[in-house]
Amino acid sequence: MQPNLVSPPPWQLTGDGVVLLYHFPDEFNKQYSFMADYQQQAYKGWVGAVMMVDYKTSGVGPYRELIFIPGLFDLNGKLSFSISKIYVSTYDSVWNGIQNWGIPKELADFSVATYADGTKEFEVSKNDKTFFEASLKPFGIRLPITTKVLPLVRVIQQLRDQLLLTRLDARGQTQLSSLKSIYSDASFFPPVHQLKPLVSMSVHDFLMTFPVPTVL
Repeated sequence: MQPNLVSPPPWQLTGDGVVLLYHFPDEFNKQYSFMADYQQQAYKGWVGAVMMVDYKTSGVGPYRELIFIPGLFDLNGKLSFSISKIYVSTYDSVWNGIQNWGIPKELADFSVATYADGTKEFEVSKNDKTFFEASLKPFGIRLPITTKVLPLVRVIQQLRDQLLLTRLDARGQTQLSSLKSIYSDASFFPPVHQLKPLVSMSVHDFLMTFPVPTVL
């Protein structure tokens, strides 16, 4: 099925989100992470992430996103992150994400609520079945953040037997968050409620560029 909008890179994206950093045990990732064969062979682990993102603007308009990154991978001699499970709220994002960067996006329904005290609640469902829920409350001061001071801000994905390297460029503000609750159904998304994140962060008013990827 063709999308309503074909949008080649680069994309400029703005929005808000939440990043939960984890050290996923190897056995957890082996059982639950949905890694493709090329990822299993290159898997190193160490630090992974769950991300919930509310894009206000992008190459295909507003959409929402839920991401699982098992950890770091050694792909073609380059240490990088790689996404093994990802849901988005529009088909235009699914189609273009796959074609542009090899990101294995799937379509789902999203609900995001923000309350007066800053608490955000995320709910993701498919075929009327809710499979992911999370509630977080940011606290403390906001600090500027940029990918220029973060190491290994790159993602490698496979598309039609080619490895695509995407180097991200982003800036915004970050703030610590308290994870009030989280649950996910292992049939759809890794059951991260079984684990405690290393840190939970809210990211506000970010500007991010997804460039043309490099073929490795």
